[in-house]
Amino acid sequence: MAPTPTSQKPRSIEQLRQQIAQQLMAANPGLTYSGKAPDVLLAIPVLEVELHANGSVKHIEVLRQPRQAKDTTQLAIEAVRRAAPFGDVTHLPRPWKVTETFLFNDERKFKPRSLE
Repeated sequence: MAPTPTSQKPRSIEQLRQQIAQQLMAANPGLTYSGKAPDVLLAIPVLEVELHANGSVKHIEVLRQPRQAKDTTQLAIEAVRRAAPFGDVTHLPRPWKVTETFLFNDERKFKPRSLE
């Protein structure tokens, strides 16, 4: 079952990024951690997520692949897909793209950097 997109319309791409990060946490409860990120992280993949007008995922591009624990990139991609859709974005300027950094700890659990 897909999560319900937030009913609050973001006023900027930055607000959209915050809402997506919160939705990532909510849609992936067993795969995330809260609190401060550890000083030494297992991996830090970075994704650029492009959205359709309705907030569904149009395309995900890997901007940074970690050197070790490369599987965390796929874990991040799957987490984004589980959390989508992200709500109507037609009121925001195009392109509807958001970059998110995933902070993975040693247990292969992540926290979006937007929430750090």
